[in-house]
Amino acid sequence: MRKKMLWGILIVGVIGGVFAYHKYTKIMAPNVPDTLENNMVYIPTNSSFSDVVEALYTNYQIIDTVSFREVSEMMKYKKSIMRAGRYKITPSWSNRALIGHLRAGNQEPIKLVLTHGWLLEDVAEKAAQFIEADSTDLVQLFYNEDYIKKSGYTTETLMSLFIPNTYELYWNTDERAFFERMVTEHERFWNTNDRLSKAEKLGMTPTEVYTLASIVEREISKDSEKKRVAGLYLNRIKIGMKLDADPTAKFATRDFKATRILYKHIRFESPYNTYLHKGLPPGPISMASIKSIDAVLDSEKHNFYYMCVDPDKPGYHLFAESITEHNRNARRYHRWLDNLEKRKKQQP
Repeated sequence: MRKKMLWGILIVGVIGGVFAYHKYTKIMAPNVPDTLENNMVYIPTNSSFSDVVEALYTNYQIIDTVSFREVSEMMKYKKSIMRAGRYKITPSWSNRALIGHLRAGNQEPIKLVLTHGWLLEDVAEKAAQFIEADSTDLVQLFYNEDYIKKSGYTTETLMSLFIPNTYELYWNTDERAFFERMVTEHERFWNTNDRLSKAEKLGMTPTEVYTLASIVEREISKDSEKKRVAGLYLNRIKIGMKLDADPTAKFATRDFKATRILYKHIRFESPYNTYLHKGLPPGPISMASIKSIDAVLDSEKHNFYYMCVDPDKPGYHLFAESITEHNRNARRYHRWLDNLEKRKKQQP
């Protein structure tokens, strides 16, 4: 009898050991492949648990879905709506390590790069390449007057919110979270390097500085000339002279690819066309780089009112104080341009 009891205990122990080992392997044995072609998993907002499993499996990021499901139940990871985000996965992770990582929401941040677009739609398209928010949702928010006016903007001035830079945030950022982050970054930008007081000394608001900077941005390709050109435009504003800025005519007509500004551009009726209207346009005509914004804030003090492309140094400009001097420079430039076009026509 005693011998039978010992055998029974032994059998139960063996069975229990096998069961425990099986359970241990489900939890602790590697379930992520030891090599990964893609070590990032994206879990969209409102994903179900099945969506998560499918994403991991179809991306070859887990080997066994059955054990993953079982351990998820044990670790209370499974929910009706799963935690969204972009997560970095390590090769050879166990179910426990992987689930613990996802459950804790340990997201891998992304670096969102904003560059120089002409329109709010360009900002939306660029941002949507990095975050979960769709470009359509971003555009709808940008043109939602009731929403953006709470932060002091209109659709005409909203471009001044966006400072071209690299921002670290999470992939599952929606359109409103993105907007609020840009508001925070905008305030941080203007509260550094004495920018607000510099704008005040110019008698301008940050939005007005940005608007002028957007013109400088699209007018000048050489950073070394930006402060001089900003000073030139400020001189024109002071005496009530029209800015006559080519980029504003491009923006007004939406002819962004134009290489020469023609009569049809400068006569196009729009409050943005500074060939027709004095002062600054109603808002920015483009995103403005930090260098262009600072060029306005630290603009050169001089007596130049006119500028023309330098035919001897394409990309640079000749500056003049008088219309007579400017007309001489302009004739040189147009002769050079005409000769250039003739040479192009003569080429086979």
